[in-house]
Amino acid sequence: MLPNDTPSRLHAIVEGRVQGVGFRMFVLETARNLNLTGWVRNRWNGDVEVLAEGPRSALENLLSKLRVGPPAAHVTGVHFEWQQPTGEFKRFDVRATSY
Repeated sequence: MLPNDTPSRLHAIVEGRVQGVGFRMFVLETARNLNLTGWVRNRWNGDVEVLAEGPRSALENLLSKLRVGPPAAHVTGVHFEWQQPTGEFKRFDVRATSY
């Protein structure tokens, strides 16, 4: 297995104008196209949270897309950390807002 294909987990918080602009659907489509599992949800403070698992290279691709977002979004920051994958997800979904 190549280092970039090592299973990994990405936890990211995206800041800026990222709610009400199709950001979650953008992440959902991108993650599914990359064959990632996990979820995306709005946060109470206006951010978007992403938790995704899959090959490191695919997660890095997702991270680069999170930094830009869909056309109507204006991303001002992405805070992220790499974690050990748990394999708990079967697919990628949109979750309810976190309060």
